[in-house]
Amino acid sequence: MEFETDLAFMRDSDRGTIVEPAYGGATSFMRRRYTRDLAGIDVAVVGIPYDLATTNRSGARLGPRAIRNISGNLSWETAVNGWGFDPFDRISVVDYGDFGFDPGLPAEVPAVLEAQARDIMATDTAILALGGDHFVTYPMLKACAAKHGPLSLIHFDAHSDTWEDEAGRIDHGTMFWHAAQDGTVDPSRSIQLGMRTHNPDTHGYNVYDADWVHDHSAAEAIAMIRQTVGDNPCYLTFDIDCLDPSYAPGTGTPVVGGLSTHQALRILRGLGGLNLVGMDLVEVAPAYDVSEVTALAGATLALNMLCIFSERRA
Repeated sequence: MEFETDLAFMRDSDRGTIVEPAYGGATSFMRRRYTRDLAGIDVAVVGIPYDLATTNRSGARLGPRAIRNISGNLSWETAVNGWGFDPFDRISVVDYGDFGFDPGLPAEVPAVLEAQARDIMATDTAILALGGDHFVTYPMLKACAAKHGPLSLIHFDAHSDTWEDEAGRIDHGTMFWHAAQDGTVDPSRSIQLGMRTHNPDTHGYNVYDADWVHDHSAAEAIAMIRQTVGDNPCYLTFDIDCLDPSYAPGTGTPVVGGLSTHQALRILRGLGGLNLVGMDLVEVAPAYDVSEVTALAGATLALNMLCIFSERRA
């Protein structure tokens, strides 16, 4: 049997899954075609190699490359476990490459990222962003809200990222406070899950910490998400440190007591059909990883986000 190779450049169709040896070839996300031609494309996967907003260990700028690389291990079969279908049979997905910015002009980065996201969304293409530290979600949210109105945020994390801040500061622990303050998200219709650090003020968000998730079933978590979000346009962000460090050691701010990969996947698999308009997977820092398990978890969670997106478009 002859295998096709370098499908990131050579594949003819943006639909379906074609098997390529996992150990070789160009490392696009899930072997999708690299292109910036978005005519007829449903989702563009973008890397945002930015970690200038980290408050602990840096290194998430290398996350997009690590996630793309390990995703080759996931692209050899046509059905995603727990879904029973191949999302690429339902939606057209390409790898857009990485967003560009000048790290020497840090104050300009948020607007530069938002502008690039708006250009993609102007073509009616949704974005799956691979971070990068968690601040990158904020410009993605602003671009989505400009198109869809105030969003419901579905936020998996060890940290609330809603600490009060000064206007204009760039920090990966405060952007969802800014998003609530400026109307980018509607906190009353948003939900945060998995938190293990204390923030005395929810700022109107519906917060379900890791203990709550451990004490309740995946079905109960799914029901709570659906009840909170309803059919509102929603954005799903998953900080890999939502997972316990035993499942995701390769991240900048690990906190013990988190979710297992099994718990996270069970919850995501119950969210098909939501009005998902944007999504991201952030904070994978390969320098602290072990045997690529964090990158693999990130790639798998990102793939499941595409399954959620494709359910509404089946």
